[in-house]
Amino acid sequence: MTVLIFLGGLIGAMMLGIPIAYALLASGVGLMWHLDLFDAQILAQNFINGADSFPLLAVPFFMLAGEIMNVGGLSQRIVNFALALVGHVKGGLGYVVILAACLLSALSGSAVADAAALTALLLPMMVKAGHKKEVSGGLIAASGVIGPIIPPSIGFVIFGVTANVSISKLFIAGIFPGIMIAVGLAFTWWWVGRKEQLALPPKKTRAEVWKAARESVWALMLPVFILVGLRMGVFTPTEAAVVAAVYSLFVASVIYRELPLKALYPIFATAAKTTAVVMFLVAAAMVSSWLITVANLPAQMVELLKPFMDNQTLLLIAIMVLVMLVGTAMDMTPTILIMTPVLMPVIKAAGIDPVYFGVLFIINNSIGLITPPVGTVLNVVAGVGRMKMDEVTRGVLPFMAAQFIVMFIMVVFPQTVLAPLRWFY
Repeated sequence: MTVLIFLGGLIGAMMLGIPIAYALLASGVGLMWHLDLFDAQILAQNFINGADSFPLLAVPFFMLAGEIMNVGGLSQRIVNFALALVGHVKGGLGYVVILAACLLSALSGSAVADAAALTALLLPMMVKAGHKKEVSGGLIAASGVIGPIIPPSIGFVIFGVTANVSISKLFIAGIFPGIMIAVGLAFTWWWVGRKEQLALPPKKTRAEVWKAARESVWALMLPVFILVGLRMGVFTPTEAAVVAAVYSLFVASVIYRELPLKALYPIFATAAKTTAVVMFLVAAAMVSSWLITVANLPAQMVELLKPFMDNQTLLLIAIMVLVMLVGTAMDMTPTILIMTPVLMPVIKAAGIDPVYFGVLFIINNSIGLITPPVGTVLNVVAGVGRMKMDEVTRGVLPFMAAQFIVMFIMVVFPQTVLAPLRWFY
């Protein structure tokens, strides 16, 4: 009954068009009434405590770094470097999208920011080269969701805070899975476009490749600084976000000189607005998280999944299917905030590595960003690329299927995630 009241209140509020954050608060209040625990002071206290977290300071700084990179020329140079490397091969622009997405994801950690930049920079080039617009838009959308997987990642930060799991280990564990997904996308792009007969652009000379590499080296050094700093203990993941923001600001304004002072205010304003939305969601979800614990819902979930407890693979498959279904109707951040407190006791009871689960969970939620009907990244690509939503949806389907296949390969073979983590640590 408790579960029905919580889910019924949440889904009912969403169906009425109430924003997710307010829907979380409404379902939390309903659960408080049901448990006879309603107290405005407890509600306010949990709401404030939800956002009062030092690790969550990484969110605004990674948001800011992403905005600066898009405006300050770092993203453009990353794309130019990728074009110089693989732009001349058959279907080269598609491989440029995937390579650029991997490089950009190591800078910002935001799927929305990466998808917007890639759409603005590469979609017109792909259409002009003769590629189908819907397939090109679908590839860009699918590539954009690599952003929350390859570190630094805002999704890993939120999951790490909510689940009390090492964010540094999550960052390291996300590298190889992100590359695997990129390889899956590249194979799918080859398969989709294998019959296309398009004129290939001339191969860049060694001098042109070297020039593109020189111009992008300042942007490419950022992920190196972050990973080395985390491994050597120079800074925490939260402090790494500050390093990313300050470094990108310095490079954009002093090295590349493409970020005038008058552009700073809109950049800060955009980052602040996006951060406000995320932090309000986090704060609202903390109310529901506290009530979920008080109502003993995790124990009920453990009991429900008890038949799968003896087989970790079957348990993970069941959980991943559940998260897939939720991802079709809910955005990434609220899904993490709502489901993590419920699922973590199940994961611990089954003896599954929390870092391993966290990587799979974030991958699944990232793919949820391109699953209709919600699909935040689909909306971004459709808006920036001036496409219809159904066109982008049709184009993304084969790439989304490839990503789910890669994810379930990781479920069946845990070492694809755990082995690189053990090498690093």
